[in-house]
Amino acid sequence: MPEPTPASAVLFDLDGTFADTAPDMAAALNRLLARYDRPPVPLEQARCHVSSGSRGMLAVGFGLVPGDPDYERLRGEYLDLYAANIHCETCLFPGIAELVEALEARGICWGIVTNKPGWLTDPLLEAMALPIPPACVVSGDTAARAKPHPDPLFHACGMIERDPRACWYVGDDHRDILAGRAAGMRTLAALYGYLGVELHPRDWGADGLLGHPLEVLRFLALDPPRIDPTAARGTVDAR
Repeated sequence: MPEPTPASAVLFDLDGTFADTAPDMAAALNRLLARYDRPPVPLEQARCHVSSGSRGMLAVGFGLVPGDPDYERLRGEYLDLYAANIHCETCLFPGIAELVEALEARGICWGIVTNKPGWLTDPLLEAMALPIPPACVVSGDTAARAKPHPDPLFHACGMIERDPRACWYVGDDHRDILAGRAAGMRTLAALYGYLGVELHPRDWGADGLLGHPLEVLRFLALDPPRIDPTAARGTVDAR
């Protein structure tokens, strides 16, 4: 673990880092598969592809990649199905609500930087009814280029008037860490997230690895929470 470093802002990826959106994204895929008389994909098999969005879902469900003849048509159908049921089982990861409360209490602003398009990001965040609103929300179509380019992170820093070098970015995909490093930020890889199917997070070049969201506080030189090692999926005792 690197030396704890104070921060003026913490930015989060959305899918797989801030919120567990896999159940709703996988459900939309399985509705689409049923439409074409194909077998469903188990949630745990789909989960590791969620950070790649519709591209990942079509890859695991249909074996399609961008440029294939049916890709764009099926992508449109998938996104329509997902948008219609975007907040059925999606929820914050355990510890995220407590984390943003702790950041707010210490005067550290936080925001969302995601590759999810704005027409999905905005209604999802609205449906989640977050008790503390993010200081900024940058979607995949906000800046000229999406992650792994640093443009979205620079855009977020402009919105909150923070120096990127004083910010941390938390993500569960290799491109999150690439984007954060390119922007000059400190980066944390969320091991509780989806993680993709390529390099192991320890090989991403992040400044640290998180087993639980509240561990962010340790990296920011703030009082760490007490984490119950027996709790499922990192649920904590934060008393």
